[in-house]
Amino acid sequence: MSFLEKLKNQILIADGAMGTLLYSYGTDCCFEELNLSHPEQIQHIHKAYIEAGADVIQTNTYAANYLKLGRYGLEDSVKEINSAAVRNAKLAAGQDAYVLGTLGGNRGIKSNSITIEELKRSFREQLYCLLLEGVDGLLLETFYDLEELETILTIARKETKLPIIAQVSLQEPGNLQDRTPVNDALKKLEGLGADVIGLNCRLGPHHMLLALEQVELPVHSFLSAYPNASLPAYMDGKFHYEGDADYFRKSAQAFRNEGVRLLGGCCGTTPEHIRAFASELKNAVPIVEKVVKLKPKKISIDHRTPEREYPPLQDIVKERPSVIVELDPPRKLDTTKFFEGAKALKKAGIDAITLADNSLATVRIANEALGYRVKTELDMRPLIHISCRDRNIIGLQSHLMGLHTLGMNDVLAITGDPARVGDFPGASSVYDVSSFELIQMIKQLNEGLSFSGKDLGQKTNFSIAAAFNPNVRTLEKAVKRLEKKIEYGADYFITQPVFSEEKLIEVYENTKHLSAPIYIGLMPLTSSKNAEFLHNEVPGIKIADSIRDRMAKLNDQPEQAVREGIEITKSLIDTALDLFNGIYLITPFLRYEITAELAAYTNQRANEIRGNFYVESTFQ
Repeated sequence: MSFLEKLKNQILIADGAMGTLLYSYGTDCCFEELNLSHPEQIQHIHKAYIEAGADVIQTNTYAANYLKLGRYGLEDSVKEINSAAVRNAKLAAGQDAYVLGTLGGNRGIKSNSITIEELKRSFREQLYCLLLEGVDGLLLETFYDLEELETILTIARKETKLPIIAQVSLQEPGNLQDRTPVNDALKKLEGLGADVIGLNCRLGPHHMLLALEQVELPVHSFLSAYPNASLPAYMDGKFHYEGDADYFRKSAQAFRNEGVRLLGGCCGTTPEHIRAFASELKNAVPIVEKVVKLKPKKISIDHRTPEREYPPLQDIVKERPSVIVELDPPRKLDTTKFFEGAKALKKAGIDAITLADNSLATVRIANEALGYRVKTELDMRPLIHISCRDRNIIGLQSHLMGLHTLGMNDVLAITGDPARVGDFPGASSVYDVSSFELIQMIKQLNEGLSFSGKDLGQKTNFSIAAAFNPNVRTLEKAVKRLEKKIEYGADYFITQPVFSEEKLIEVYENTKHLSAPIYIGLMPLTSSKNAEFLHNEVPGIKIADSIRDRMAKLNDQPEQAVREGIEITKSLIDTALDLFNGIYLITPFLRYEITAELAAYTNQRANEIRGNFYVESTFQ
């Protein structure tokens, strides 16, 4: 009897986790590669689930695609690994169980950066390998991104008439990551031809049952559920799932009552959990009617955009010349000189003081702390840099919520220099997201939603700057990145320092079509040694030979070298103001008097330009 024919009349028990058992054995490598190197171990796990009562097992191929195998240098082994996985499962199953070829989601909960075309190529390759080996059906599981699953399911349905199980992973009991209600998502999957639709991973039995209460019985397909054992605990450097198998036994009838016909387990589950399900539901008759519990209406939430204390910088720089200045937080706890500098810069008439986030991976006072003091004590706008390097998704979102709470609405989203370049080379770089996803996260907060799609009860009102490095060989590629950042939600750009008029003109010609304004970065040089260090050792900075030669001639005249650096920057300001409204001055070594002078000069030149424009317009 075929798999689907059996599901018409009885509940089938599926297997549980593969990776959980391998992890518990001390395996710390690519689990899918074990299909080749340790086939007997994989077959042993399959047999353990069948002996526990599983009618259906899945191949050990969850991450056996080009994109994920590439992390281990195994991207050229897709066919060998998938083929071996099916053979292992079939050898273990014999005539006792159906074998489903498993394909897992690639767009995880923290990133949507993989393009649909990349997903299609990777999926097709793995799909064909599984189909050629003669699986009994396909299991599409652990998809956080509904667009990805819809795309994959559409392809699979065109390629085969085999049964397809399509399962999504919820961010919360009622919704997917993008806030799509679970019932709506499953209906979409049924409409695209899935034979079985359901939920797996992330949620344990309790929350998965809450989600299923909102799901109608499908018309043309069947329901499935693969809950996690529990939430994971972290002990002695390892993750542990402590879900009690008897708890699964007690929840089995509740899954039946919600209409589930294919019931298995996901993360943390073992043969004991599957045995518990089988003891209650093996060969049980499924229900054909159920009452759907409507999700209670939420209390009305104020989603008005909160007012800002300062107008967005992208609006200011579109209307008039604007100067912002970076003043790095100090490396030591004495902030006296920092606040002296901030006061001098305020007097020079800048629009914002920008605060780096441990630039060059060097430990400094937290920029949000100094930013709040600048805002409250000096009545100045702080522009807070946010690096992806030091915080995971939880920390980044918490940090942003804190900035919103403190009324600091201007941020610069950057990927950040790797930890190994700083003064703590043993520290780790987090990089849960790139600057693209960070921009997306901030833009989503502005809609009142967390990065995982949960309602925050209030909108933020961040103005989002993004970084732009024009000091590259091919500026066209860098501009493509800018266009992508605009798509993700960037409002304006701040560049790495530029050190030549030619580069300024090149940047203008290549970016004048962009809708987002640009602040041109300028950094006054203080010595020849400073110029050589920046040119040779700091990523993203290149200084023209002519400029370095000018500084080298003043090698033994430190004061004159500083003046020369200021004059070089003034010349760059003159050119920049003819092309851009935004000037971003970077203070060297907390020598705020230099950038205060340059800020005053910029404002003076801007006023002269505006005055000349007014006179010319009057006589036209």
